[in-house]
Amino acid sequence: MVKLPHPRIGGRFDSPVRPGSGWPGDPATKRTAAAQTPAEVAALAVAAGAVQQVDAGVSVCRACPRLVQWREEVAVAKRRSYADQPYWGRPAPGFGSLHPRVLVLGLAPAAHGANRTGRVFTGDRSGDFLFGSLYRSGLANQASCTDSADGLVLNDVRVVAAVRCAPPGNAPTPAERSNCAPWLDAEWRLIGGDVRVVVALGGFAWQSALALVRRAGGSVGTPAPKFGHGTIASLSTAQGPVQLLGCYHPSQQNTFTGRLTPAMMDDVFATALAISS
Repeated sequence: MVKLPHPRIGGRFDSPVRPGSGWPGDPATKRTAAAQTPAEVAALAVAAGAVQQVDAGVSVCRACPRLVQWREEVAVAKRRSYADQPYWGRPAPGFGSLHPRVLVLGLAPAAHGANRTGRVFTGDRSGDFLFGSLYRSGLANQASCTDSADGLVLNDVRVVAAVRCAPPGNAPTPAERSNCAPWLDAEWRLIGGDVRVVVALGGFAWQSALALVRRAGGSVGTPAPKFGHGTIASLSTAQGPVQLLGCYHPSQQNTFTGRLTPAMMDDVFATALAISS
């Protein structure tokens, strides 16, 4: 396999990137334990005592054979416009503050976005839209989100995906969603005491947030609140009250058609800031 240079820092990397090989932002080392089964995911997630441990475990997880095969095939085949770059080709851990007031929850990494860069929501037009809004809202230091060494820093916000591997057709199976859930549960256990608002990007993320709260021993009410852009639902968690705020996903289907505009997303984060202060 031919090693290729990182587009910003140089160096030469395999596709997929090997843990501990010097990729910017890689939370894992050569010794990080890689879950091979759903049971191992659950055990490693429960044992994690810090967000950094969760990130490391996520980044080397191999518990879903279909997703492992797909993400690595994409990392080898690549998109023509990125043929001269190495692809991360591994699960994308969360990114941002370790003590966030706002948690942004999405569906899954994109095949040529986070699966290429190694940082969730980075490297595609959805990420441009999201981080541009976070920048205008004062939650990011810059609008640029091209790669994992571009200097992007988030302020009081953390971005995560419910499923950490890029799935074929952007559609993880119910079993894959379930397999990945302990990672989100562990992250919530470690940061949930700080979070005041969860911004759910789309209906799947909304349902994932409700399921997360239930698994963590919280209450979502009956009937369960329904997703809508700008909808706010008050949830009770073991770590205190949390507001769930809906936002259309910044997919090209939504942004190109005008279903989601920059002003609409900016309004969501303005609301998130107002109710999290």
